[in-house]
Amino acid sequence: MSFSSPKVSRPSNRPPLLTNPARFPEPASAPVRSKRAWILLVLTLFLPGSAQLVAGNKRLGRIALRCTFVVWALVIAAVVLVLVNREALLNLFTNPYSSLLIIMVIVAVAVGWAIMFLNTLKIIRPNLLAPGMRGMVSIAMVVLMVLTTGTLGYGAFLINSGRNAISSIFQAGPDMKPVDGRYNFLLMGGDAGEDRTGRRPDSIMVVSVDAKTGQAATISIPRNFQNARFEPDSPLWGVYPDGYNCGDNCIINFLYSDVTNNHPDLYPGASDPGANAMMDAAGGILGLTIQGYVLIDMAGFSNLIDALGGVTVNVGGWVPISGDDVNGTGDHLPPTGWIAPGVQKLDGYHALWFARSREWVLEYNRSQRQQCIQAAMLAQMDPATIFTKFSALADAGAKVVESDLPAGQLGSFVSLALKSKSHSLSRLTIGPPDFDKDFPTYPDFDVIHQRVQTLLNPPAAKEPAPEGPASQAPASDAPAADTPAPDAPAPEVPAAPVPEAPAPEAPSDGPEITAEYLQQLAINGDAVTLGALLSNNGTCSPG
Repeated sequence: MSFSSPKVSRPSNRPPLLTNPARFPEPASAPVRSKRAWILLVLTLFLPGSAQLVAGNKRLGRIALRCTFVVWALVIAAVVLVLVNREALLNLFTNPYSSLLIIMVIVAVAVGWAIMFLNTLKIIRPNLLAPGMRGMVSIAMVVLMVLTTGTLGYGAFLINSGRNAISSIFQAGPDMKPVDGRYNFLLMGGDAGEDRTGRRPDSIMVVSVDAKTGQAATISIPRNFQNARFEPDSPLWGVYPDGYNCGDNCIINFLYSDVTNNHPDLYPGASDPGANAMMDAAGGILGLTIQGYVLIDMAGFSNLIDALGGVTVNVGGWVPISGDDVNGTGDHLPPTGWIAPGVQKLDGYHALWFARSREWVLEYNRSQRQQCIQAAMLAQMDPATIFTKFSALADAGAKVVESDLPAGQLGSFVSLALKSKSHSLSRLTIGPPDFDKDFPTYPDFDVIHQRVQTLLNPPAAKEPAPEGPASQAPASDAPAADTPAPDAPAPEVPAAPVPEAPAPEAPSDGPEITAEYLQQLAINGDAVTLGALLSNNGTCSPG
C-alpha cells in the first residue's frame, strides 16, 4: 500500500468571474452596459442616491436616499396643504423668515442633486460605452441636470425676488383683524410731478373684501371731493372738527400733502403720515374702518404694467394723451396722441395715460377708467403670468409700491385675492354716474353710508308672494283699531342716475371721428365739441 500526499490547491492568478454587471460592467456586453447607464440615470432622476446604493458608494447612497425621502415627504405635505389649507402654505412662502429657510433648503437640494448626477456619471464610466452611446448618455445627463437643478435654482431665485420685494414694500407688525367680517384697504395712485409740491393721490379707491368668501367691492372717491369729515377718535378731529371744508383749497387729494408738510406730528411713528390721514378721511366719508393702505407711485406705474406684459382693456371712447401744461394753469397744449376705442392691449405708457387723462371730460370718467385698469390687471394676474413674469413684477413693485400691510399676513390676502376671482367685482363711485355731478362738492354723508352698506350687504332677493284670494289684502281705507300701525318705511337709498348715452360717433352727415379730426379740434380750441365727443370715454371694461 502506498500513501500519497494530499493535493494542495494553489491560488490562481486569474481574477474571479464577476457576474454582477451593475457593479462590475467590464465583462458585460455593450448593450448591457448601455442599458445599465440609462437605468442609473433614471434612478438618479427620481430617487437620488439609489444609483449609488446599487452600483456605487453604498454609504453615500444611503445618506442621499434618506435626504430624498425627506424631500418627497415635504413635497407631499405641501400638496396636502394646498388642498386643505392653502393659506398656511402661502404664509410660509411670504413670511420673510420661513421663505429664507425654504430658499436654503431648495439650494441645498439643487446642489446635492447635481453632485448625485456627477457621481452617477462616474459610476457609469462612459469610457466603457460605445462611442455613439457615450455622447448620448453625456448629453442626457446634462439635460437632466438643467431640468432638475436648474429648475430648483430658478425657483429659489423667484422666491428670493419675492422676499426682497415684500421686505421693501410691506412692514413688520401684528396681523390685521377683519371689521364686521371685512378687510377695508385704501388704494391710492400718487403723482409727485416736477410741477407739484410733494406727492398727491390723484386716484383714491377703497377696496373692501369679505374675509371669508373673498367677495370684493371697490369704492372710488373723486380727487375733488370736498368737506371730508373725520371721526372723533381721529388725530385730525382736533384740527378739522368740522371736516376738511375750506372750499377748493381743501379737496381731498390736497389733504395728503397738507398733513405731510404741516401736521406730521399727529401720527407719531407713522412712516407716511399723509397716507394715514387719507385713511382717516376715507373712513369718515364712507362710514368704514380702513385698516391699511397701498400707495402706487404713478410715475413708475407704467413699469409695473410693462412687467405684466401690458394690460388688455375694452376702451369705451377716445382718450387724449395730454400735452404739456406749460403755464401751470391747466391749459394744456394739444394732445401728443390718442387712445382709440375698442379692445386694445395697452403698454405701460398708454395704460398710465388711460388711467390719468381728464381733459374735456368730468373727473368721474377718469375714476371709471381707473376701475377698468384695476379690474383688467386682476383678471390677468393668473398663476402662469405671475410665475413667468414674477421677477420683473417683484422688481417693479418694489420700486413703485408702498404699503403698511403686515408682511406676515400676505399669504392670507393672496388667498383672498384668489377667492375674489370667482366673484364679480361690485363698484361704486361717489360722483357720477352713481351720484349727480355736484354731490362731491356738497356731499350727504348719510346717503353715502347707506349706499356703501347696500353695496357691501345687498338685500336678499324677495320670494314672490303666492297668488290667489288668500294673498289679497282686505280692502280697507284705514287699519283696524287693534292692528298695530306699520313701522315707518326705511329711508330709500337713491338710485344711481342713468348715465347719459355715449356719443361715440358723429351724425351720419358729419365727419368721421378719427384721431386726426380730434387733434384738429384740439388745435382749434373747440372744447365744446370735444367734450361731447369724449363724454363716453369712461364707459370701458376689462378686455
